[in-house]
Amino acid sequence: MIISASRRTDIAAFYSDWFMNRVRQGFCLVPNPFNAKQISKVSLRPEDVDAIVFWSKNPKPMLGHLRKLNTDGFMYFFQFTLNDYPSEFEPHVPSLQQRIDTFARLADAIGPDRVIWRYDPIIVSSLTPYAFHVERFGRLADELAASTRRVVISIVDYYHKTNRRFAPLEKQGVLFDRKAATSDQIRRLLATMSDCARSHGLEIQSCAEEEDFTSVGVPPGSCVDGALLGRLGRPVPMTKDPGQRSSCRCVASRDIGVTDTCLHGCRYCYATRSTEFARKRHGDHDPLSPMLI
Repeated sequence: MIISASRRTDIAAFYSDWFMNRVRQGFCLVPNPFNAKQISKVSLRPEDVDAIVFWSKNPKPMLGHLRKLNTDGFMYFFQFTLNDYPSEFEPHVPSLQQRIDTFARLADAIGPDRVIWRYDPIIVSSLTPYAFHVERFGRLADELAASTRRVVISIVDYYHKTNRRFAPLEKQGVLFDRKAATSDQIRRLLATMSDCARSHGLEIQSCAEEEDFTSVGVPPGSCVDGALLGRLGRPVPMTKDPGQRSSCRCVASRDIGVTDTCLHGCRYCYATRSTEFARKRHGDHDPLSPMLI
């Protein structure tokens, strides 16, 4: 079993003590995201866990816990989202330099093969036009090339929650290109990003995109990547995760997070209704509880 920690929230940033308490106890309880009264017990014993995939914008709180995970024999890697967006989009993440420093420290601790850079989602807007992404992606590639082997990109999806969270910015005059994913301009951008990635020695992949960008150098990839785990010495079943979108190529995993609990406040988030509600739920968190909330 692969543990996803977590697509639903940033466990590494905000709930690392809870996670490690659950590792010590050997299990956690996870509510069904569609029926909160349905609770499942998920083993976190090393003999039951093939690997852990951490998804985070700020895994710094996990750095002090890596030795315990290593001693217990866990295989794990990080999907580390690192953009350089204006505060209108990412109001509560640490400074860019702090995140770059954390990225480097994490790679130094576990190796660059196990720290995946996510430049996602790509938002094309009047605040972040195509030229913005060319410049910022190139600058970040310069900073991160020594600390990773792969970069994953995706284009923002305009889910209902996302549209609602973008609405105040639109009232202030910010324009969003909702058709960017199918435009010629996005293909030119991705071709430029592909050239940049490869010039820095980085493999580049897309995440769960309906469009196939292989022709511009960005093939579809897998974030919960069974092939990567095999190369890291932990072979796993290559069965596609049935709980993810048809365009997702991830192998099966078990997510232990809870939605509406992340405090980063990113406007594009699809897993959080509002930052205020997330703060309220975070206030109900007990690091000693078997359940996150």
